[in-house]
Amino acid sequence: MQQRQIDLSAKVARVKRKARPWKSIIALVLAIAAAVVSHLASPSRKSKVLFSAPDWTYSVVWVSTAVLFLIFASMATVGLATQARQLLEPRVGIAYSAIVRYAVLIVGAFTTLVLTLVLFGVPVSQLVLGGALTTVFVSIAAQQALGNVFAGLVLMLAQPFKVGDQIRLRAGSLGGSGTLDGMVTDIGITYVRVDTGSGVMSVPNSQVLNAMVGPSSSDDGNGAQEAGTPAVSDGRSGTPGGPEQPQPGPA
Repeated sequence: MQQRQIDLSAKVARVKRKARPWKSIIALVLAIAAAVVSHLASPSRKSKVLFSAPDWTYSVVWVSTAVLFLIFASMATVGLATQARQLLEPRVGIAYSAIVRYAVLIVGAFTTLVLTLVLFGVPVSQLVLGGALTTVFVSIAAQQALGNVFAGLVLMLAQPFKVGDQIRLRAGSLGGSGTLDGMVTDIGITYVRVDTGSGVMSVPNSQVLNAMVGPSSSDDGNGAQEAGTPAVSDGRSGTPGGPEQPQPGPA
């Protein structure tokens, strides 16, 4: 009986997970329909194209559909952001899927706010200009942090290494000898963490992207040992692995 309940709960969770994308799509379609109706019923349009009714009726429809657009658009934004995170998380990891989710939320929320103000007849040109200037100033102030984030995205796409690899980083910005050997333990949004044996070092993604990356000495130790060890002759061969040569007798 308990096993049947567990199976039923798993099936219900699976059905809900499959139904979530449709909820977001339906909310998006309803938001678009509400925006169209609100625009057609707005006081800026003198002609009554929807139906023949008093002006106050058009005002009620205009305000109600604008509010419905705000609600449905917010639901669609949250749902699509969640779906994007769940879709990308198995492929790119938790950190980068969270970035995509936040980006979808920010873009969707800004678009919803601007369109809602437009439906209510509020001029948004100054708001858009102020938002653009604020974005520029914030980008300049957070240039280093944003550089690490974009460098992390490049590392995610290029994949010069993955978690668990033994790597060697060589760059002048690393300080000391300019090299860093260790095992990659985590590739985050802003830092790559490398276990050097004596401790875990957090290297900014921008420095990792600008550094030369290759296998560490622990990976190519066998090859280096073979290349650096001189060949041993058997005392009777002229060359290693060659045919035996006659040796001169005692004087």
